[in-house]
Amino acid sequence: MGFKVRKKGKYEGAEKFVTKIKKIQDKAKAVLGKAQEKMKKYADRKRAKVDEYKVRDLVMLSTGGLGCQVIKRRTEKLTERFVGPYKIKKIVLMNTIELELLATIKIHPVVNVSRI
Repeated sequence: MGFKVRKKGKYEGAEKFVTKIKKIQDKAKAVLGKAQEKMKKYADRKRAKVDEYKVRDLVMLSTGGLGCQVIKRRTEKLTERFVGPYKIKKIVLMNTIELELLATIKIHPVVNVSRI
C-alpha cells in the first residue's frame, strides 16, 4: 500500500499521518524480512542435500511401505529392502523422478527421491 500526497500544504494533518504510516510500514517490512531469514535458517538446517540424478541413470527403489506390491512374498521380514536397478525415464521436478518400471509392478512410476 503506497500513499502519495496529492496536494501539499493544504492538509498538514494528513501529511503527518501519511509519513507516520510509511515509517510504520518500513519497520514492519524490515521485521518481516528478518523473521523470514531466521525461519529459513532453521528450516534449512534440517534439509538434506538432494543427489543430482540424470536421465538414464540406474537407481534402486526402496520397498519400504510398498508391502507386497513389488515383491510377491507373504512376509515383509524376508523381502529385500531395495529392488532394481531401474532406469530414470524423466526428471519431473527437483525431488521427483519417473522410472521405467516393469509391467508387473503395480505402483505409480513417478516417485520421490527419498524412495531411492
